[in-house]
Amino acid sequence: MLTGVEGNRTRRAFLGLAAAGTAAVAAGCSSATGSTPPVALKARPWRRAVPENSLPGDPHWEIRNLGAQNAVEGYAGKASVLAGESFPLFVSTTSRGFRATAFRLGWYQGDGARKVWQSPALRGGVQKSPALVPATNTVTTDWDPAVQVPTDNWPAGSYLLRLDADSGAQRYVPVTVRSASTAGKVVLKNCVQTWQAYNTWGGYDLYKGPSGQYASRSLAVSLDRPYDLNGADMFLTYERNAIKLAEHMGLDLAYVTGMDLSADPHLLDGASALVSMGHDEYWTPPERANVTAARDKGVNLAFLGANAMFRRTRLNATALGSDRLVICYKTDYKQDPMYGRDNALVTSDWRDPPNPDPESSLIGTIYEGYPVDASYVVSSPDSWVFQGTGVRAGSSFPHLVGIEYDRVDPAYPLERPIEVLSHSPLTCNGASSYGDSAYYTHPGGAGVFNSGTMRWVEAIYGDQPHGIAGKTPGFVMRVTMNVLNAFAGGPAAARHPAHDNLAAIHERAGSPLGNSQNLQ
Repeated sequence: MLTGVEGNRTRRAFLGLAAAGTAAVAAGCSSATGSTPPVALKARPWRRAVPENSLPGDPHWEIRNLGAQNAVEGYAGKASVLAGESFPLFVSTTSRGFRATAFRLGWYQGDGARKVWQSPALRGGVQKSPALVPATNTVTTDWDPAVQVPTDNWPAGSYLLRLDADSGAQRYVPVTVRSASTAGKVVLKNCVQTWQAYNTWGGYDLYKGPSGQYASRSLAVSLDRPYDLNGADMFLTYERNAIKLAEHMGLDLAYVTGMDLSADPHLLDGASALVSMGHDEYWTPPERANVTAARDKGVNLAFLGANAMFRRTRLNATALGSDRLVICYKTDYKQDPMYGRDNALVTSDWRDPPNPDPESSLIGTIYEGYPVDASYVVSSPDSWVFQGTGVRAGSSFPHLVGIEYDRVDPAYPLERPIEVLSHSPLTCNGASSYGDSAYYTHPGGAGVFNSGTMRWVEAIYGDQPHGIAGKTPGFVMRVTMNVLNAFAGGPAAARHPAHDNLAAIHERAGSPLGNSQNLQ
């Protein structure tokens, strides 16, 4: 499987080194501790698999041959659908024909995906070249649909359509079959806006244009185009392992996208928990308001990454439908048409003018910087989060903190009580600091967990790079299971209160990196 977004994140030339190995990353930012975890971990018995995951999987679902860059590529006309709704699939290929096969991602006896549908042989052809909207450098396409994909009897979940051209070239197209109700369920969020923000297909994303310069970047990106690389790189890197684990546990799950959360203020009514997976950087004001309201009513939140809810976005329609244009002016927020008209909707970073509202008030931590490669160091070993791991104060897990990290920073709004679970010494861009994971409890009954490192989901099965090996995957898997099991039981604050240790940790107020964490 061709993954590794961390080595291809387009805003950071440094990250090209990551694909060559963790040693190159460590040359830029290093851990202040090199110790290893003290004990071997024993996996807890799994819950009984739900019937869906008892079905046979398909061990051959993964892409084996990308072929040439434009050999075959496509996109879905809808980011999410309800089961039974069809959606158009747009495909361009240099081959005379192709097939599309849909796979639902899950456990499936270890195979990781189940085949649910396959198209007949379809006629191929090269579609029109993309167009560029000059005012915002938005790449868009005007393609003809190749096939209408039915979703009859598809369970809610995360799906990949694999395009197989006659030439043998392959690409993925992601789509979410969303849940009509989330009541009583652990809700897994597909972070579509963030996928699109880093999508360089057509030469532009929200970080740079074809020249490689920030000044030529897009100010709005369209879902009406394929994703770059294998078509689903960010999903496979930052979300797939969490889904595989949650489904293996037999939890009662629901699936949504960030767009769905933004559009429906009642979508999380009665949910047990919402899980933000891996890299969830881009949020609209309605999504934040709806998730905050859910937390206030006792819906638990788990952030299995870092740099969550950092950018404020706005959604608009394209010719294919609503919420298919992601707008984010970032440092050029004064050019945003909403500036001076409705500053609450201006698309700057959440902590920045003209309407600062730092993410820490919801997620518990604040994004501090990149790039970093450091050991995860336990600071609160008696927390329920670490039950069954055998850790002690100072237990260390190499390379787990990276490539972006969060910290509990008293300079920003914080919910109390808050428990700093890990406090990991690191050096980033020449400055010494710490990476933190944290857990707080809210008066409404919710528990909120944040791993504070972007490598958390990557580490669950130890199948990603960055030197994550040995006892680290078992540790991350067990902690994730503890969190998901506890949060599945409903409001966690009474059963698992946070034990505030902020004073004992002596957190620095303000970032030692200055403004470098906010650049571009």
